Amino acid sequence: MNAPLRRVTIVVIVLFSLLFLNLNWVQFAEHDFYQNNAYNDRVTIAEYSRQRGSIVAGSETLADSVPTEDGDEYKYRRQYPLNEPFAHLTGYQSLVYGDSGLEQTENQILSGEDPRLFVDRLSELFTGTEVAGGNVVLSIEPEIQLAAWEAITGVSEGQVGAAVVLDPRSGRVLAQVSAPSYDPNPLASHDNQESSEAWTAYTSDPSNPMLDRSTRELYPPGSTMKVVVAAAALAAGMTPETEISSGNSYTPPNAGTTITNSENQCPEDELTLQEALTRSCNTSFAKLCVEELGPEPIAEMAEALGFGQQLTTPLGVEASQWGDLSDPAFLAQACIGQHEVKLTVMQDAMLSAAVANGGSLMSPQLIREIQAPNQTTLEFGPEDELSNPFSADVAADLRKMMENVVSASNGTGANARIEGFTVGGKTGTAQHGVDENGNDLPEHGWFTGYAFNGDGEPVVAVSVFLAAAGDGGSGEATRIAGELMRLALE
Repeated sequence: MNAPLRRVTIVVIVLFSLLFLNLNWVQFAEHDFYQNNAYNDRVTIAEYSRQRGSIVAGSETLADSVPTEDGDEYKYRRQYPLNEPFAHLTGYQSLVYGDSGLEQTENQILSGEDPRLFVDRLSELFTGTEVAGGNVVLSIEPEIQLAAWEAITGVSEGQVGAAVVLDPRSGRVLAQVSAPSYDPNPLASHDNQESSEAWTAYTSDPSNPMLDRSTRELYPPGSTMKVVVAAAALAAGMTPETEISSGNSYTPPNAGTTITNSENQCPEDELTLQEALTRSCNTSFAKLCVEELGPEPIAEMAEALGFGQQLTTPLGVEASQWGDLSDPAFLAQACIGQHEVKLTVMQDAMLSAAVANGGSLMSPQLIREIQAPNQTTLEFGPEDELSNPFSADVAADLRKMMENVVSASNGTGANARIEGFTVGGKTGTAQHGVDENGNDLPEHGWFTGYAFNGDGEPVVAVSVFLAAAGDGGSGEATRIAGELMRLALE
């Protein structure tokens, strides 16, 4: 072979080698990039050519797919029959804006791409029959979910709030509501203009309807934080009958602000720990933290109860925070649920769930079951213990105290009473800033609690939050919580 021909041969071999390497690089190393690229319309068409699995709760379908009209290049369109009350759970599947909520976290099973559906997909090759995606069955009780939605939105026009209802024994979420909400159906439209107009309306709305206030937003918990303080005090050796300092005012060291109670709520020099919780005495709990407990037991108990952890249900839950406790003035405010203490509504429900379940805190979980397209069970949702924040004896003492909050004539939780059942809880009122004129904004209203059924089992724990509800807000939150617990007991 002469020299020019040899050089041409070498160049051709090198070029083919580079082409081969590039082909393999695209097919393997960059497979995910091209597979998931928004401009890869072929992938999108393929995704919408298969009927997506359903998201269901009880007997209700929360999300399913329906055939589109002739002429639509995408064979199926997602629909959400119960829309707003469930939107923050289901999320949406949109051609323009992608996926969110359970549509996103459970996409593999819903789309049929889950490896456990391989046999179903393989059968298509032999039968020619298209197999739908798998189904996600939630632990949500639709009746409780809808009742929570109607109760919160019925407080006042445009009321902002949230509610979480748990089964303390398993951690299963029975209801998870956030208001205001949005209709995901327009986002799922194959008409890009309709989808775009809905997106613009939702994202420009100052009430932020797409924000899940039950798990993704943090709020000052007010006096529901006293459950954490009471748990720390009991774990340190106190009892419900231990006398603690009280009085109607208290100025912590280094503080520029005096802590007070509502009117003449706690005038005595001393009260039992139980009585202080029953009347929700700010001064008693502030003094208890500053003068007896110190910051470490409060931080340790908060952490054991789930503060500082980003949980998944499988939806994300923001980490609650106890803030800076290093200064006595900060500590005093934190122990009445102010300063830098901030919780999710989910975390507030978890406080009562741990008390009701004897000190065993279960991880909250939305998934009851994952199903194949033929509705056979592939997997049950997990029931995992998150922590043991306190002993069974401490839990029993906390129950005694929280039940007194509801049952006592001077307790703040009377609105949660349910005839014939044992109910415990704690109310909360939280300040959260001032307006442009320096006036206090209306206070948030809270209630966290639990109820036992007739067999003595802790079947429900709840937290209800009403933003800026003002005077009577905590009483209204308590009333709503009582209604939701009653439904769970039926």
